[in-house]
Amino acid sequence: MLHQYIKNLKIMKKTLLFMLMLVILTGFRVMASRTISGTVYDEKKYPLIGVTIYIDGTSSGTTTDSRGHYSIVIPEGKIKLAFSYIGFKRQIVEVGKNDTLNIVLKNDDAALNEVVVIGYGTSNYKSATNADIPELLKKMQGINVDAKGNVTINNQSVNKAKINGKDFVGGNVAQAVQNLPSDILERIDARYLASVPVSDESYNQIIENKFEDPTTTPLSTFSADVDAASYSNVRRFINAGQLPPKNAVRIEEMVNYFQYNLPEPTSGAPVAIHTELATAPWNSQHQLVRIGLKAKNVKLDKLPASNLVFLLDVSGSMNEPNKLPLVKSSLKMLVDQLRPIDHVAIVVYAGAAGLILPSTPGDEKVKIKDAIDNLSAGGSTAGGAGITLAYKIARENFIKEGNNRIIWATDGDFNVGASSDNDMESLIEGERKSGVSISILGFGMGNLKDSKMERMADKGHGNYAYIDNITEATKSMVSEFGGTLFTVAKDVKIQVEFNPAKVQAYRLLGYEDRLLAKEDFNDDSKLGGDMGVGHTVTALYEIIPVGVKDSFTTSVDPLKYQKPVEAKTENNSSDIMTVKFRYKDPQSEVSKMEQVTVTGKAIDADKTSDDFKFAAAVVEYGLLLRDSQFKQNARFDQLISIAKSAKGKDDDGYRAEFIRLAESTKNLMKTNVIADIK
Repeated sequence: MLHQYIKNLKIMKKTLLFMLMLVILTGFRVMASRTISGTVYDEKKYPLIGVTIYIDGTSSGTTTDSRGHYSIVIPEGKIKLAFSYIGFKRQIVEVGKNDTLNIVLKNDDAALNEVVVIGYGTSNYKSATNADIPELLKKMQGINVDAKGNVTINNQSVNKAKINGKDFVGGNVAQAVQNLPSDILERIDARYLASVPVSDESYNQIIENKFEDPTTTPLSTFSADVDAASYSNVRRFINAGQLPPKNAVRIEEMVNYFQYNLPEPTSGAPVAIHTELATAPWNSQHQLVRIGLKAKNVKLDKLPASNLVFLLDVSGSMNEPNKLPLVKSSLKMLVDQLRPIDHVAIVVYAGAAGLILPSTPGDEKVKIKDAIDNLSAGGSTAGGAGITLAYKIARENFIKEGNNRIIWATDGDFNVGASSDNDMESLIEGERKSGVSISILGFGMGNLKDSKMERMADKGHGNYAYIDNITEATKSMVSEFGGTLFTVAKDVKIQVEFNPAKVQAYRLLGYEDRLLAKEDFNDDSKLGGDMGVGHTVTALYEIIPVGVKDSFTTSVDPLKYQKPVEAKTENNSSDIMTVKFRYKDPQSEVSKMEQVTVTGKAIDADKTSDDFKFAAAVVEYGLLLRDSQFKQNARFDQLISIAKSAKGKDDDGYRAEFIRLAESTKNLMKTNVIADIK
């Protein structure tokens, strides 16, 4: 009996276990899945980059890559995929039995002004025939394509290979290649293209200031600008093992990259002026005068509210690691500095322009950063349309007595719509009176349009910085946040009158493209430079004292038809020169003027302040980089020694970096490898 009971108990136990397993198994069904892939095109069958694909009704999705391809894992069953792309109609497609799903999106004319990315410049494809290839590739050294589309690089045949746009490192190479038909693209090996030394950068020509005779030209007048883009751009060349082109070396921007320890204004004025006189390091018979302006510091909580518009270039030329990804990182640093009273809108442009984030309070940082993170690059470059829309958004959200500013991140390469220098300048000049300023951040290499960006910043009451790495981004967006965005004095101009009894000749070091006519100094309609919170501006003059023999001053034959009028000089005066500067309060259109006189004898260069010595070392470096006709006895060993002695506290390490840069440049000079730039 007991034996039968135990046997029955075991049978019941097995039955219960079986039923329990059945319940468990029926409660969980294995969800089968499969992978759907394909390509998304526009109506002309050109691939679209950055199209968003979602499983309809869920948050699971992906985006198309640089060739318009996508791949997404979906569960079995009746599943729909949603394809969306700004400027195109949203499309929802039911997935069939086929694992390949190619989609053609249709243009949405109603949303044309909201296009973010068109993808690979479709307007250029239709004219890119085999016969056009040599023209498209004419700037790509060593590359030849015959009428049949056969590609050779340095006379070597190129193996057929697909191109992934992310593999390019040559900047303008990627931009040129993206305009080629797909059958030609497949003949070019990205590994070869990445190593081809190509550049399409542009710089304004610099004609160096010459020595002037104060008896005939007693006044020197210029705009006090605080751009510092040239230094970081030069650093980029040196770090890449190349000497920069001469026109990329703007001495005043090299000097003003560094901060100097000048006393703040104490009289209630927004700017204080300081001077210093010593012998010139590169010629002991010449003198060097340093003019320093110092803007007042203002605590962050006392600064006015900001109405900012981020204007972002997302065209194909920005599709490189040191461009759009660096733009994103830089702007997110700036977003971290914003207060609740500040607002940010984001406008982007490629083949057209669009608003992707309306004006948003500065404390909604996640929302702003998400909008930045979602950006991708591709397409042609309608810079004019972007500027126009950015100013429109800035005006619509204008803050009276606030900081209204566009922050424009680009490589400056425009090729659609208003794109010439004159077109862009006219656009910005026309908008300037609205009270909206513009700050331009230059990125990338290979097709950097420095000439455009510098001129546009000058015309737009703004500044221009070149960001070559994340350290420079930190300097511009964090360390110098207030000075970059908040103006305390605008239209700052300097005019210097030299005493011919003491000065035989003088030369302004740098500022060649910021010179003003002497009448412009008192004309409030003429633009000057802007100074931000805590900023310093440094200008230096090289002086040849009376009685010193030199080879820089020349004479002309006496006039035949008129007798020269001899100027009366103050021979008993100890004045060397008088420095006047004008400025306007940010909300005023009427200028104020202050002045200071430089007197006394020049002291030895090694007895001056660290700031004076360091600025002189940077000037000497610039003279050597430019191979200036005025370099005289400038030497790398000398300027490096001076810079080392004047490094000072240097908490941020910028002066130490300059010393290392100068040492590297000294060695590069022996190889004479100069970048081949316009």
